[in-house]
Amino acid sequence: MITITSAGSQPSVKAPDDHFTGSVRVDQRFQASAPGRASGARVTFEPGARTAWHSHPLGQTLIVTSGVGRVQRWGDPIDEIRPGDIASIPAGQKHWHGASPTEGMSHIAIGERLDGKSVDWMEKVTDEQYGAPLRPGPAVAEAPDEAPGDRPTRAQQLMGDLAPKLAQLTDDVLYGDVWARPELSRRDRSLVTISALTAMNRPDQLRSHVRLALANGVTKEEIAETITHLAFYAGWPSAVTAVTVTREVFATSSNPGGQRSAPREQE
Repeated sequence: MITITSAGSQPSVKAPDDHFTGSVRVDQRFQASAPGRASGARVTFEPGARTAWHSHPLGQTLIVTSGVGRVQRWGDPIDEIRPGDIASIPAGQKHWHGASPTEGMSHIAIGERLDGKSVDWMEKVTDEQYGAPLRPGPAVAEAPDEAPGDRPTRAQQLMGDLAPKLAQLTDDVLYGDVWARPELSRRDRSLVTISALTAMNRPDQLRSHVRLALANGVTKEEIAETITHLAFYAGWPSAVTAVTVTREVFATSSNPGGQRSAPREQE
């Protein structure tokens, strides 16, 4: 017979502190009947919450349903994930996943049991590991017949036909090297960039970098305070322009279907 578990029929369960950091809730757990071995649940992470490092003997699939999240395989940069994204973690790969610093995230987690076991838990993700730079570019899988270089970057779209070398330098040097350097976190680089663009009164570029700053963990309050502080150094007109642009971005930043922000997509 087909079994239907009605929404809300199972109580929410707090994820165990031994394997999670922050506030995490588990709902709608399921386990396939033999011979099936799939199991899973809907997991909701509050801002800043994440799993510990762990692996799955047969891998895991995450389907993001709301919010903004992060996922990282050991040794790789952190990738940002958004609603509709599907993260496929290979068998035996050490990884973690959770919410962004400023927005919560929910996903459906699906795995399979091998000899009755579906996960191997390891050490917790430190604050330093969690705050490491994101991968410089969206975590989008290539189409089977599409090589990575076939998809134009934002810089190539904006200037590649007129100034291809400038587009290449933007991608390879500015976003591929400078933004990825570990001496400053991406969060700090966003604050520096917002400050410079506000002072120079560059509203078009400021708009995209405010979006990027939110994705990099800068809060709306910190952005507003940065602009207020700069009014005394860059002048009131520049600060007023920055406030106008920032208000527009804030009005759309909560839209889960909005454009994904990543350095390689900025002006």
